[in-house]
Amino acid sequence: MSRGRLIISNIIGVVVILAIVAGGAYFYYQNQTYLKTDEAHVAGDMMQIATPAAGKITQWNVKEGDAVKADQEIGKISDGKTETPIKATKAGTIVKNSVNQDQMVQAGQVLAQTIDMNNLYVTANIKENDIKDIENGDKVDITVDGDSKTTFEGNIDEIGYATTSVFSLMPQQNTSGNYTKVTQKVPVKISIKNPSDKVLPGMNAEISITK
Repeated sequence: MSRGRLIISNIIGVVVILAIVAGGAYFYYQNQTYLKTDEAHVAGDMMQIATPAAGKITQWNVKEGDAVKADQEIGKISDGKTETPIKATKAGTIVKNSVNQDQMVQAGQVLAQTIDMNNLYVTANIKENDIKDIENGDKVDITVDGDSKTTFEGNIDEIGYATTSVFSLMPQQNTSGNYTKVTQKVPVKISIKNPSDKVLPGMNAEISITK
């Protein structure tokens, strides 16, 4: 091999080594500085609007996408003798409308559901061995699939007091005597500052928490 080629080979080797070292240093820095997960989704406080009595919907004034105020009359129901107003329980946006005017309904039947779109948040599941590295108030960077080009700021509002497995409808039972340890996850509530109108409840999100 000529001297020129040897020098070029050595330079390439040094560049590759430096690239590997830089990549390792970047990965170490990211791992030590940030806690990331894509096991997260946008959520909001949901309320149900139910009929106060059985009868016929004689008036229904809202549709999906409409904003309502607390105690706002949104319809009426009649049992054939008395007409009773139907009111929203809290302020929010109608995200699900399940009734039409002149429809017969039963007492307690859910007519619509609202979500407080002005106070959306992200719920993320954090591994149990990472919970020790975060606390309420920590800064969070959020990206949402519905608006993936924008990074939203947020903060940790609440850290759950139990793992998600506690709320499972069918918790795992070990009857064989063979135990396999599974990393548990804790739900964490994260605020979103100034979300765009492209951010909707239920959308997938990715979060990066500054440790």
